[in-house]
Amino acid sequence: MLRIAVCDDDKEAVVRHKSIAEQCLRECGCAGETLSYTASENLLYDITEDHFFFDLILLDIEMPGSSGMELAERIRPCLPDVKVIFITSHIEYAIDAFELSVFRYVPKAEIEKRLAAAVRDAVKLIMLEEGKTYTIRTSSRLEKIPYKEIYYIERDGKNASMTTARGVSKVRKSLQKVYEELNAEEFIYIDRGCIVNMIHIMQIRHGMAVLKNGESLPVSRSHLQEVKEEINDYWGRHI
Repeated sequence: MLRIAVCDDDKEAVVRHKSIAEQCLRECGCAGETLSYTASENLLYDITEDHFFFDLILLDIEMPGSSGMELAERIRPCLPDVKVIFITSHIEYAIDAFELSVFRYVPKAEIEKRLAAAVRDAVKLIMLEEGKTYTIRTSSRLEKIPYKEIYYIERDGKNASMTTARGVSKVRKSLQKVYEELNAEEFIYIDRGCIVNMIHIMQIRHGMAVLKNGESLPVSRSHLQEVKEEINDYWGRHI
C-alpha cells in the first residue's frame, strides 16, 4: 500500500490535491493512504520524530515556516527514496528542485492539467521499483537484496561486487551471470566491468553516470551513445 502526504498551507489546495492523488491511485489500481498537512512543521515532525513513512509527497514550495524546498532537504536523510512533487507559482524553483532529486515540478497555474499526470507517473515508478529481489546464497548465509536498493555491480576478480543502499555485497559469480539472473531491463552495462541500475542514474555528464547516492561512474566511450539511448527508451516506456 502506497502512502502519500499532501502539504500546503492553503486548506482548499490540500483538499484539491488530495482528491487528485486519490483519483490517480484508483486509476492505477493501487491501494493507498493519503494524509493531509497544512503546516510543514507537522509533516517534518511526523517524519523525523515519529518515523512516518511516505512513498510520495506533494509539497507546496511557498509556505510559512519551513519552505517546501527546505523541508525536502531535511526529510531526505529519513526518506532517501521518497518521490517529491513540488507545486509552486515560481518557475525559478525548478532548477533547485532538480538539485534535490525532486521527481516532478508542477506550476500552480497548471494544476488541473499537470498534477494528475505527475502523480500517475510517480505511482507507476514506485510500483515498478517494488517487489523484485536478488538472492545471494552461500553455505553460511542467505541474503535478499531488493532491486531498487542496488546502485551498481562491478567485476571484482572472480566475484561480482554489488553496491547497494545497505553497503557492499559480493557474490562468487561472473558479472554476466549476475546480469542474466537479474533479468531486468533497468540494469544496463555502462562498461565491460560495470552494470548500473537506471533508476538511480540522475544524469549522464561529461562521460560519467551521476547516481542518486552521489557517486559518479565512468561510461566507456563504446557504450556512451547506447547508454543514453537505453535510458531515454526506458523512461519513455515507463513514465
